[in-house]
Amino acid sequence: SRLKTLIRRLLPKSLFFRFEPLLRNIHYNLFYRGSNCYCNVCDKKLRAFIVLSSGNLICPCCGSSDRDRRLFNVLSEKFIGKNLKHLDFSPSRSLFRKLNRVKDHRYIASDISGDFIAHKQFDIVNIEVKEESFDLITCYHILEHVENDLRAMAELYRVLKSGGSCIIQTPFKDGEIYEDFTIKSPNERLIHFGQEDHVRVYSLLGLKDRLEKIGFDVKVLSFSDDSDNQMGYKMREEVLICNKP
Repeated sequence: SRLKTLIRRLLPKSLFFRFEPLLRNIHYNLFYRGSNCYCNVCDKKLRAFIVLSSGNLICPCCGSSDRDRRLFNVLSEKFIGKNLKHLDFSPSRSLFRKLNRVKDHRYIASDISGDFIAHKQFDIVNIEVKEESFDLITCYHILEHVENDLRAMAELYRVLKSGGSCIIQTPFKDGEIYEDFTIKSPNERLIHFGQEDHVRVYSLLGLKDRLEKIGFDVKVLSFSDDSDNQMGYKMREEVLICNKP
């Protein structure tokens, strides 16, 4: 972690992104090559995943997180290989590199912040493409950052083709959705919402209800893994598959 911080300080962001795969591969070969675990994003066998203080499991070779690996598993089983036009909002660098190389998968990544690798800079509340442009949209850990989330959901619905799917995940809590737009400072947002740039915490049923009011048919995929977790998934996780009729 300290080495990564030092390298990022020394290298411009564009150069860090360019050389990151090489640096990670060296790190993997020196310290993490093994057979106890497996990363489906980079297709590498590992001695172990890196465990962050948050509990997230990171692949030492490609940098994928536990939620990246779950998402790629869902994409692989249900969507990849069908020649779909796919819009992905702020993907992790590991997933961008993987999906950008997949044949017969028309992949467009968007990021408005500049913190991720992307082809476009779409604003999710005003996506500047015509309606029904995409067969598949990935909106992973985005909506909790957006104050006007209903406008964002409506835009996702607008640009998705009839019969298409939008895959959505956010952090969840029990009970009701918690949001308070008078909370503005990063420190207060960290206390109330769990991260400095979050504006709410969804409940699973609350998010599902908002999406259904926009017009989506929503199916919840619930995952629960046992302790023998070679793929490094989260032990419990929900993913929303939102279909446009």
